[in-house]
Amino acid sequence: MWLNAHSLHIFLAAVIPGIRLQSASGMHSDSWVYQPVLRPSETTPPIGTYRLESSEGRPCIKALMGAEYMVIEKQKTWYFNVDPSRVVVTGDCGRDAAVLSLKLPDNAASLNFSFTKEKNRFYVTKLTAQLSPLPVCQTCPNKTYSASLDRQKLFAADVGRSFTCRSGNLLLMSSQLKIRLVPLQMQAFTLTSAQFGREVECWADYSKEVIPIIIGAAVVGIVLIAVLTLLFIKDRRRQGYDRI
Repeated sequence: MWLNAHSLHIFLAAVIPGIRLQSASGMHSDSWVYQPVLRPSETTPPIGTYRLESSEGRPCIKALMGAEYMVIEKQKTWYFNVDPSRVVVTGDCGRDAAVLSLKLPDNAASLNFSFTKEKNRFYVTKLTAQLSPLPVCQTCPNKTYSASLDRQKLFAADVGRSFTCRSGNLLLMSSQLKIRLVPLQMQAFTLTSAQFGREVECWADYSKEVIPIIIGAAVVGIVLIAVLTLLFIKDRRRQGYDRI
């Protein structure tokens, strides 16, 4: 069965999410243009592993994460998950500063992490996000959402160890853009054989482990106090009967 150009456009747009076919200006052929499609419902983002090496070939940054953009438009939240297979990794490795840049084709979206090493610790001092999706409605104009968090100390850990947060991090970039990283594990500057070092848990993960233990211990303590109190009362009553 033969398909005309219009039918081919519709077919490819349906089977390849995030891809839009756009006629090239002044040309008879069509060119592929990557443009994210915002979804009305949230799904778990796929996990990607991103690595960056120094000019000498030494491992500099390693990050494992699923990345989700959350756009607030028309009083509604829209979602876009980053496909790791389409991400281009670039950046720069210095002695005390490094940058990990994750970009989608045609500059459709990007995440830039600026790392700083201070004494024996590292952290992200700046996070920049940008997204240029298809409009959420036919009459809506093309729009780019961009924002940054600057002068921060995000995802901090000792050098040689990795920051880990399986519970995820929700970052408010602006009034119209949020970034969710789940799960997240990253390490910068010092990696042995390109492997993550010992984990430093985020507070959300730590509290999930510790709070149930504290609650369990408190319940056991209350039950123990109640049992001892009953035994004490019974013993006092027996002593009173003996005197009579």
